[in-house]
Amino acid sequence: MSTILLGAALVFCGVLFLFRGAIRRRPLSDLRSPSPSAREPTLEPKGQALRFLGLARNWPGFAMIAAGGVMLLLGAWRSGVTVLP
Repeated sequence: MSTILLGAALVFCGVLFLFRGAIRRRPLSDLRSPSPSAREPTLEPKGQALRFLGLARNWPGFAMIAAGGVMLLLGAWRSGVTVLP
C-alpha cells in the first residue's frame, strides 16, 4: 500500500513540477494591445518561443512521473490486481 501511495505522490509532484515550469515562464507584458501594428516594447526575452517545454529543463518532472508510474504498477502487481488483460 505504501508503494502505491508513494507512486501516486511522485506522479502528482512530477505534474506539479511541469506546471510550475510552464506557469513561471509566462509572458511578462500585457497581451492585449490596441492594434497589431502598434508594437510597444515588451519585457519578454527575444526568441523565447516554446523552448521552456523542452526535455532539458523538464527531465526531473518526467523522471518523477515515470518513477511514480513504475511504483504504481509494482504496487498493483504486489497486491494481486490484474494490471494488463
